[in-house]
Amino acid sequence: MQDNTLKVVMEEFGEFHFLPQKALFLPKYKALLIADPHFGKAGHFRKAGIPISELLHDEDLDRIAKMIANTQTKSVYFLGDLFHSDLNESWWGIEAFIDQFSETNFHLIKGNHDILPPACYQSGKWEIHEEPLTLGGYLLSHEPLEDFSKDKINICGHIHPGISLRGKGRQKVTLPCFFYSERRLIMPAFGRFTGLVAMPCTKSDQVYVIAEEKVIRVN
Repeated sequence: MQDNTLKVVMEEFGEFHFLPQKALFLPKYKALLIADPHFGKAGHFRKAGIPISELLHDEDLDRIAKMIANTQTKSVYFLGDLFHSDLNESWWGIEAFIDQFSETNFHLIKGNHDILPPACYQSGKWEIHEEPLTLGGYLLSHEPLEDFSKDKINICGHIHPGISLRGKGRQKVTLPCFFYSERRLIMPAFGRFTGLVAMPCTKSDQVYVIAEEKVIRVN
């Protein structure tokens, strides 16, 4: 595992490895969880005449490859919004990417942006799930679940959580974070071409901020 991984035991639910690459590793299941990568967004904007380089997505795929290797991941779970909006050339890049990992299973829990033609998901390279998907004591979903058994933890995305921190001279910065509240862990958006939503925070919440390639608990 990377030196900058933060390992936390979450109550009776076992060990979570918070990765600075904005992903979560569950060692008990050798599972890598990624939320909201929004692949294809660069191509979507290029269609609209906004010049965004495809290298952005290539670098994100390279980050995933390194995490799979470093953690010896057996299963990758995308918690929705794998692909942003309409089909474009980025999709075939993703399919070619996962072809490299014959011993790794890839799962998609469909989110609101996962609207590609059904044939795209029927290549045999994906296991497609509606939310929530049960993985031991965890309920995996794209959007936060409103009603679920309190003997489980809901791990989700969709929100793109951030936390606003103040420094000297009234400086304020909002950074991506893992946000844990009331047995619900909201994961940061993996894609770099995404926004942030500043989360309201209470004393009972746990906030793990990603800053300078480290994960640090700040609340």
